[in-house]
Amino acid sequence: MRLSICLLWAVAAFSAVAVAQEPFVHGLWVWKTASLLTAPNSGEALRDFCRAQTVNEVYLSYSPDKADATEEAEVAGVIALLHRSGIRVEALLSSVNADEPGPHRQKLLDHVRAVLEFNRKHARSGFDGVHLDVEPQQRPENKGPGNLGFLPGLLEAYRDVRALAEQNRMTVNADIPNKFLKGDLGQRQALMSSLPRLTLMLYELSNPSDGASTAAQADKLRQASENYFNMAYQGLSQARLAKMAIGLRTPDYQSQLPNMLKTVQQDLSGNPHYLGWAWHSYNDAN
Repeated sequence: MRLSICLLWAVAAFSAVAVAQEPFVHGLWVWKTASLLTAPNSGEALRDFCRAQTVNEVYLSYSPDKADATEEAEVAGVIALLHRSGIRVEALLSSVNADEPGPHRQKLLDHVRAVLEFNRKHARSGFDGVHLDVEPQQRPENKGPGNLGFLPGLLEAYRDVRALAEQNRMTVNADIPNKFLKGDLGQRQALMSSLPRLTLMLYELSNPSDGASTAAQADKLRQASENYFNMAYQGLSQARLAKMAIGLRTPDYQSQLPNMLKTVQQDLSGNPHYLGWAWHSYNDAN
């Protein structure tokens, strides 16, 4: 009996250490992948940038309906190159209307199925996950504060993608604006339980011409990130809620962006809901 108890304790302790040591996400968006890959040594340049900036996850834009055999082979080659450096790769899929059932939703799901087919054809260099950039809030009828009528349809799309991805051992992450966190308790509960990962696009807090010092910008970022984390999870009781990353963009901070990403991590690393940070985007940084 004593041996069994010791073994159970050892297993529990090992599991706790494994969870504690799980690395935070350091993500990077890459747009216009097909164009970027035409440059000589473009894959190596991307890999080297990731190494230099401690990026461990890349969101590679991919349009299955436009990719020919050459592009598909190039994408597989870049994924293999990144994998050899321990970098995960997610297929970045975009839409402004996949919240609507019918053809628009079906197009997104067909793209997910095409990613799954890509993985079947490239077993050793396939995507590790799906990264959704679905933005119904960009349509004129959905603009304005408190206008979240599209949210139920969007969450249905999230769940449909999640069902396909998880059947094939892939993760799903989705970009969200802070507007989504301003819903009522029921809306936030539905959002934060729809996917295992979300990335909050925390844009336009600062800009290079606002005259604020780097320290002032960092303080503003700390306050905003803490406020939005509190807003997201306040009053939610369900155990299996999404973890959330903070996404920042190059135009807001220019050369100071790496330091701002470090600020986010230093401030939120103790929060159990914190997933990591993400940099928007590789295209702007080069």
